[in-house]
Amino acid sequence: MNDETNSKIKGTTLGSDPPLHTQLRHILAQPLVPSAMQEVTRLIEREAQAIVDRCCDRGTFDVATELATHLPVSIISHLVGLPEAGRERMLQWGVAAFNTMGPENERCQAAKSIGFGLIEYMLKLDPTQLAPGSWGALCMEAARRGDITPQQAIGLLFDYTAPSLDTTILAITSAVWLFALHPNQWDVVRGQIGLLPAAINEILRLESPIQVFSRYVTRDVEIDGVTLPAHSRALVMYGSANRDERKWEDPQHFDIRRKAAEQLAFGYGSHQCVGLPLARLEMRAIIAALAARVSRFEIIGSRRLLNNTLRGLQSLAVRVQ
Repeated sequence: MNDETNSKIKGTTLGSDPPLHTQLRHILAQPLVPSAMQEVTRLIEREAQAIVDRCCDRGTFDVATELATHLPVSIISHLVGLPEAGRERMLQWGVAAFNTMGPENERCQAAKSIGFGLIEYMLKLDPTQLAPGSWGALCMEAARRGDITPQQAIGLLFDYTAPSLDTTILAITSAVWLFALHPNQWDVVRGQIGLLPAAINEILRLESPIQVFSRYVTRDVEIDGVTLPAHSRALVMYGSANRDERKWEDPQHFDIRRKAAEQLAFGYGSHQCVGLPLARLEMRAIIAALAARVSRFEIIGSRRLLNNTLRGLQSLAVRVQ
């Protein structure tokens, strides 16, 4: 929603249109096809079980900072093949990066020095530091073949990391928050684990991690009797769409049996989130591991995240039974 950030992300999958976007997305999506995700699934399920066991053994923990962060940070760093140095700043970079995507408000300005740090980190990254066979190494190989430029390969590393951390962390945290507030729904999940995919859609519908992105209007367009003039900027409000009473009956109600597959938390069309299979897998692994051990969540305290783009809880302290 501001010119400086748009200039920074120009040429990435987020900041491009076809045909460049199609070309970049094809390379980005290769490790995320179902056949390539089988080994990743086993890794994620092992990691999810380990972190759930550690937290549950303690009895009380912060879902946002101690449970939900583990998988996205460790798995993405491992899959992309990033060196250890710099990983500790990933979460700080991610939250700030989403703030820089907002309008030029005070929060956006304050985040720029941190949020642009991830871009600088990627630009300075020595390709030889990427683990062989990793997703990052595949991007660099595409650049060596001449399929994309080295600069575009760096942009793909950014695309793998920046959008995949805070969004998944917030979604996992929101899942526990909703199940703590609706224990009857948690009982249903525990009794019918096959409902988990539907539950994840309902969690994402009601608590969409990304609330809004912007689009540049290239020509006059009429939507529902309103003209969006050319050269203006429109807001695509996923959070609003996912609570639209014209689409969803009783939209404020949390119901894991709801047919919510058409929720728009991952976007829609050519810019739909390419990492959604990974995000769903991480959510499913964590919730399934919790379902095997936890009968009830008791909220001790919580604090909302204030962000120009994201919605969710910055802290969620719980006691588990």
